[in-house]
Parts: sequence; C-alpha cells; structure tokens
Amino acid sequence: MEAVFLLWHFHDLGDGKTDDELVGIYSSVDEAEAAKGRKLAFEGFRSPSDGFLINRHALNRDGWSRSA
Repeated sequence: MEAVFLLWHFHDLGDGKTDDELVGIYSSVDEAEAAKGRKLAFEGFRSPSDGFLINRHALNRDGWSRSA
C-alpha cells in the first residue's frame, strides 16, 4: 500500500468557515465511499449544505512543506 484515503465531513458554518471532521482513513477509494454511504444514515451527515471530501495521501510523505 502506497497511499491511504482520508474521508472528511464538513459542516458549513457560514462566512466561508467550516467545521471539518475526519471520519476515517481507508485503504481504497471504494472503502472510503462505502463509509460515506454508512454515514449518510445518521443525523448531522445528511444536510445538503454539508459535504464529504475524500483525499488521497501518499504514505511516508510530508503533507506540505515550507521553504526556509
């Protein structure tokens, strides 16, 4: 496995602000999509103004870096 898939859920708070929650980390996009489907059954995950995002993240790599 060279990458994982992070499933995020966010609530729109208005004024360009969101409340982001990491739902889980999965071994494939399909697993992340399945988790998303399971969460849609719960209150707080069904609002049309809220959403899900799946991010691919390479293992053993920095997420970001900054030049000195």
